[in-house]
Amino acid sequence: MKLALAGLASLALLASTSAFAIEGSTPVNPGMIPHFDHVFVIMLENHLKDQVIGNPAAPFLTQEAREAGQSRNFYGVGHPSLTNYLEVVGGSNFGITNDFPLNWAVFGPCHSNQYSNDCNGAVDSIFNQGQDVATPATAPSGGCNGQLSFTGAPTPHNCALRDYAAIMFTPKTIAHQLVEANMTFKDYQESLPTTGPRVDGVYYSDGTFSNLSPRSFFTSNVPTPVVSQLYVTDHNPFVFFADLQVGSNPLLSEAQIVDWTGVGGLYQDLATGSVPNLSFIVPNKCHDMHSSGGQSNTCTEQQPLIAQSDAAVKQVVTAIKSSTAWTTGNSVIVIVADEDDYSNSANRVPFIVDKNYGTPGFQSTTAYDHFSLLHTLEAGFGLPCLNNACDASAQLIDLFYH
Repeated sequence: MKLALAGLASLALLASTSAFAIEGSTPVNPGMIPHFDHVFVIMLENHLKDQVIGNPAAPFLTQEAREAGQSRNFYGVGHPSLTNYLEVVGGSNFGITNDFPLNWAVFGPCHSNQYSNDCNGAVDSIFNQGQDVATPATAPSGGCNGQLSFTGAPTPHNCALRDYAAIMFTPKTIAHQLVEANMTFKDYQESLPTTGPRVDGVYYSDGTFSNLSPRSFFTSNVPTPVVSQLYVTDHNPFVFFADLQVGSNPLLSEAQIVDWTGVGGLYQDLATGSVPNLSFIVPNKCHDMHSSGGQSNTCTEQQPLIAQSDAAVKQVVTAIKSSTAWTTGNSVIVIVADEDDYSNSANRVPFIVDKNYGTPGFQSTTAYDHFSLLHTLEAGFGLPCLNNACDASAQLIDLFYH
């Protein structure tokens, strides 16, 4: 079903249907996980751990992994990128299997100039309980939510750490949970559009060029923009939730989605020490190791991509550690990649934890994935588990209590 303005009354069903979906009724037993005051999650893109940690082009990330601590055995959950972002913040893929743009809850059906047929697979905004898509641990050719294709024998765990059956999901994220518990979150998206509404039914790129740009900015016979698209919604999981688009609660709305710069942006918040309990930090496509996807030669080579990302992450981490928020209570920086970009390799990604408490430098070998991360964050914030974070296999991550 396509969620349109006339259907927003269906949002009222959320309260009555959530009881049948998967959300714990009591806070997670935190075990050895301490109470978190501030958590900063920095999301990177499309690289295996061994492509980054130890790479001469990533000296800062390599040093952080060694000196702060890392998991040597942390996995994404399937492919492509968007599903992993949703699983980090909500514990489910919410039935979504692609990276296509949205049919917006408020502003109507998708329309996009990013690719000529971009809206053919547009997904509906998440607004009610539903069934997600099962994810296999090891995909045959063409498997893994329909998003992995390769030749030859499948490598074990090329999709996920474990086989995940389809579940009936609760249409929530950890942002919803935090606000319900009188805590706060902010979604810091680098190169967020700076003119016009951020979300108005248009699949924006960056603040200079967007889908509103005339067709002359795009090639006529190649479905790829001439300009780099530095911000995309598939790296912004919170906008996929209809209630957040509607924004009845300002603390759970697009008002909490901001750029890195400017008033209320990441760097100003860090400078003033006014940061939320959870900061979800997403570099643009030149700084997250993804690539711009355009023809502008902004960030297309693999090694420069890694080097640019390493420098950008260093700048963010330095700003976090210079903020008074870092010294207030228990603070944690998490640096993680979403997935390994469809390769027929074990979907093992970088995962670094830097804390202002405990003993630094712990090297964990226990196998974890994005559901374990969500479970651990919920434990530290005293929240119930959500969707697959409730699985017995979603262990609390040892890096957070060493």
